[in-house]
Amino acid sequence: MLNILNKINGPKDLKSLTGNELTELSNEIREVLIKKVSTTGGHFGPNLGMVEATVALHYVFNSPVDKIVYDVSHQSYPHKILTGRKNAFINPDEYKTVTGYTEPNESEHDFFTVGHTSTSVSLACGLAKARDVKGGNENIIAVIGDGSLSGGEAYEGLNNASASGKNIIIIVNDNDMSIAENYGGLYQNLALLRETNGTASNNFFKALGFDYYYVNDGNNIESLVEAFSKVKDIDHPVIVHIKTIKGKGYKDAEVNKEAFHWVMPFDLETKEPLIKFDDKDTYGSITEKFLMKKAKEDKKVVAITAATPGVVNLLSFREEFKGQYIDVGIAEEHAVALASGIASQGGKPVLGFMSSFIQRTYDQLSQDLAINNNPALIMVYSGGISGGDVTHLGIFDIPLICNIPNIVYLAPTNKEEYLAMMEWGIEQVSCPVAIRVPNTELMSTGIEVKPDFSNINTYEKVEEGKDVAIIGLGSFYHLGKKVKEKLKKETGINATLINPRFISGIDKNLLTSLLEDHKLVITLEDGVLDGGFGEKISRFYGDKDMKVLNFGAQKEFTDKVPLDELYERYHLTEELIVSDIKKIIK
Repeated sequence: MLNILNKINGPKDLKSLTGNELTELSNEIREVLIKKVSTTGGHFGPNLGMVEATVALHYVFNSPVDKIVYDVSHQSYPHKILTGRKNAFINPDEYKTVTGYTEPNESEHDFFTVGHTSTSVSLACGLAKARDVKGGNENIIAVIGDGSLSGGEAYEGLNNASASGKNIIIIVNDNDMSIAENYGGLYQNLALLRETNGTASNNFFKALGFDYYYVNDGNNIESLVEAFSKVKDIDHPVIVHIKTIKGKGYKDAEVNKEAFHWVMPFDLETKEPLIKFDDKDTYGSITEKFLMKKAKEDKKVVAITAATPGVVNLLSFREEFKGQYIDVGIAEEHAVALASGIASQGGKPVLGFMSSFIQRTYDQLSQDLAINNNPALIMVYSGGISGGDVTHLGIFDIPLICNIPNIVYLAPTNKEEYLAMMEWGIEQVSCPVAIRVPNTELMSTGIEVKPDFSNINTYEKVEEGKDVAIIGLGSFYHLGKKVKEKLKKETGINATLINPRFISGIDKNLLTSLLEDHKLVITLEDGVLDGGFGEKISRFYGDKDMKVLNFGAQKEFTDKVPLDELYERYHLTEELIVSDIKKIIK
């Protein structure tokens, strides 16, 4: 029974609760979270550890007048429950009515759509400055986890927040854990502060100029309310450092914090996943096997991740090759510069990034890596159109990477190409190489591919035809094959099928040869069209007698839009593509 939660429709309803009732409310919220997230999937451990702190924040402060900004906002589920959205966590029919992150369109208590890390202090600095210039006096609160402190923007925000001299309250939620284990010298100081109950003279936050409070039991309502009450309406920057337990209240999540950071739906009784995957190989599994083989043969091979070893398939590598593995924390920018340094001295760095996270690295890719032309290998995962959250879209990596000089961006279409590209990318010494890991099931032709892509921007003409040429990039090469088959069946046109392999450049010789007996070229890419691969083809033919159709994603932010709906919107089905071709060639 949700005796207390049923009475809570907004933060004001917490104000009259007793300490025991606040504790009971926390227990009820945790019960709701465990049931809901195990059913839908989502961020499990971060939210369970943040329950009491969220209850205490809304008990002490006056949201939305007092403004709370959550870093990453993957721990904002309790906040949503307390700010009028509890039915989305209690009623299964409403489970999908709220997003997994803060969302201003949902509630006046949310101030930013946030899904990437290390941003809350900077955003809070902006809120504080806006308050000051308008003559306000509300509290500005940033909530940031210890893992997020490894990101560069966190340091930039702290540096400016401490110098502001005005009310800004930063809650450091310290559970001694990032997505994976924390990495970096800062964590030695956080450990010291935890060990000394916040009394150590060596204090990172005080060194920056902050006032400082420590709460040893960050899952105790009474202690939290006392600490937050002390800093409410404070007239200078302050850190409240709270020690919490990630996964609090669910034993498996407390013990195995990394696995329960984010979960797929699972059965609470059996602990078995509700969505089961085949044990057959994937592009991820063959990546890890390949890199482990390379690392065993060559000590110069170094694998680098930014706090996501599981996502980029380095968990086994991490255990077996500790000396050749680096987790830089949530610091993608540093990872790229680090790799450039390793490569400059003959090392063989291999970086793994999610597509949506590599966006943070643009300056380092350009300045630290590409200008110096150092041969690092970058693996880009989860690139492509998806029904994901707006903060985690994978459609922007192609324009980002392929327009930086010196970087060769490759798009494999099958297992054999992929392994050959990794081999060449690690062993070549002429340029930085990125590979867009296919986001499809593992495709295999059984035909070995020579690991040599040094003849840059040379496309592969897979099937010779005439009138229409189909250039299918990476994962969408297979869509191109379906289009070719359907076009021939419906019109008799035997189209030329091309696998470009190279995202970052064009094959002028091949494209010129198409002018002889082709009227139309179509390009297919699993990403945003603006600034992307297809536009390079269109630009080449701009002053020539060739019509070009580019198929890909529109330049827009989508949020949990079903993939089938997006494919319809973007005309990325063989039926719609063939229909568009017919209109051009009739």
